Amino acid sequence: MITPIADFVRRYQEAGTVRFHMPGHKGASYLGCESWDITEVAGADALYEADGIIAQSEAHATALFGTQRTCYSTEGSSQCIRAMLYLAVTQQQRPNGAKPVIVAARNVHKTFVCAAALLDIDIVWLWPEQQHSLCGCPVSAEQLETVLAALVHPPAAIYLTSPDYLGGMADIAALAAVAHRHGTILMVDNAHGAYLRFLQPSLHPLDLGADLCCDSAHKTLPVLTGGAYLHIGKGLPVGYAQHAKAALAMFGSTSPSYLTLASLDLCNRYLAQQAPQRLAACVADIDRAKAQLRENHWQIEDSDPLRIAICAPQSESGRSLADKLRAEGMECEFADDTHLVLMLTPDNSPAELERLVQVLGCNSAPARAIMPQPVVQPKQALPMRQALFAAHEIVPAQAALGRICGMPTVSCPPAIPIAVFGEEITAEMVALFLRYGVTQIDVLK
Repeated sequence: MITPIADFVRRYQEAGTVRFHMPGHKGASYLGCESWDITEVAGADALYEADGIIAQSEAHATALFGTQRTCYSTEGSSQCIRAMLYLAVTQQQRPNGAKPVIVAARNVHKTFVCAAALLDIDIVWLWPEQQHSLCGCPVSAEQLETVLAALVHPPAAIYLTSPDYLGGMADIAALAAVAHRHGTILMVDNAHGAYLRFLQPSLHPLDLGADLCCDSAHKTLPVLTGGAYLHIGKGLPVGYAQHAKAALAMFGSTSPSYLTLASLDLCNRYLAQQAPQRLAACVADIDRAKAQLRENHWQIEDSDPLRIAICAPQSESGRSLADKLRAEGMECEFADDTHLVLMLTPDNSPAELERLVQVLGCNSAPARAIMPQPVVQPKQALPMRQALFAAHEIVPAQAALGRICGMPTVSCPPAIPIAVFGEEITAEMVALFLRYGVTQIDVLK
């Protein structure tokens, strides 16, 4: 498979062209990669008006993912989430004068609620029946059916996060069927699951019935940080594909990183030639490691195939387990008081997995009984957009009780808001803020 972006940048690098253009380093080596870092010079194409090498590369990605259209982002899934919301509200018909509505599972990324506030979207939240972690919000098809049946008009979209930060995966096929039966579309934040398309069989949301999807390529594929995909499903009207670039351009820098674009371009060759075989071998290695950990009495949660989510025993916390690994030269993806999360790819070797099992050793402590967290359904005291643009102040978490949330304050990871714009902060919320290490809260004056 040809790699037009990477090939162009390589030729430009080797030509020794005098760079009377941005960036300011002029290709001189301060970090080591500067000679590959260019701007929209002649022949390099432009990300949001692509009709040359970027368009060719995106066409390869479109074919690999089997979509109507796949577009690149150099600003992560965050840019794609904003674009998905914009497409949903501008491409869907709604009653005259009615504000757009999106039905969303509550464990959304902060980017979603910020984009919804800016675009003046009303959100109908899907709440879990039981919640064991801020990261999870399992939603059943029956629950979604009940919520949609109660609405006067179909929402602009249904929005889910799958996989979530602990690796929980939604029943996309069942939820998509409900959405389509009610005349709406299913959007999925698949930031942690770009690789799912290349499993046998595919577990990618679009292959299971979703309509719009974002993937953070950099999280699970060999792509530089910030590289992501916006996928338009084949079943959507052509307007979604036609306006995808404009939607991305609204929220993206006019100076996209060519280093990131080149890495997305080169990833196409990896996906076409190596990914299925390497992923299959990696998943088998991870499954063996999980089995060994279970034999050593560690509690391993069900998760997507490239993740190991360990429920910490009573005598430990996820953070203390992370410290134990860190002392041995290993860094985890996420840890809180109950869980340790490890994200792996085929570029983690079997030897690294064996060392992980060895360092964790045998757990002799009793298994943790994770108590359900209170499912807090707060009062929406003000519309989100009104709260966003009101005067704010920062107060200690303990002093935020009864105040109105001005800006979602999150720990990152997992960047999941406990309170969103305009919600009244409850005692349960304050307890969750402190549990996740959030000590300062942005509230309305």
